[in-house]
Amino acid sequence: MRTFDLAPLYRATVGFDRIADLMDRVLDADPAQPGYPPYNIEKTGENAYRISIAVAGFTADELNAEVKENALIVSARKAPETEERTYLHRGIATRAFERRFALADHVKVTGATHVDGMLHIDLVREIPEALKPRRIEIARPDGMVEGKVLETAEA
Repeated sequence: MRTFDLAPLYRATVGFDRIADLMDRVLDADPAQPGYPPYNIEKTGENAYRISIAVAGFTADELNAEVKENALIVSARKAPETEERTYLHRGIATRAFERRFALADHVKVTGATHVDGMLHIDLVREIPEALKPRRIEIARPDGMVEGKVLETAEA
């Protein structure tokens, strides 16, 4: 396995700690991550997303979803069966799981629904007004801004 030293990246950047942390997490990630339960991530609008997780065999009470430190954590634990059953074939996996999704800044979870064996989690990216692009007026040397005279402080 190849390892990368990202120390030069840390020295040459200011304020990009999250990007460097993300790169560290991706490079250190175990390539044999479990594929259970399967999930989809879809873009439903310009700033809207949906994560759909196949949770067949789980009730809504056995599922848990929480947001903590810019991560969405979805987990499930099956309640112990009260009656003894004999399965001839058991193909529906109802084992406990925990699945983590890293959320970008300003992404909020707006709701979750459990329908037909699927857990749907809706997300929206809300960009604060301070981070949206804005036009800055540029003053000319003669004190005019696009045909307007700027107020000048007289001493």
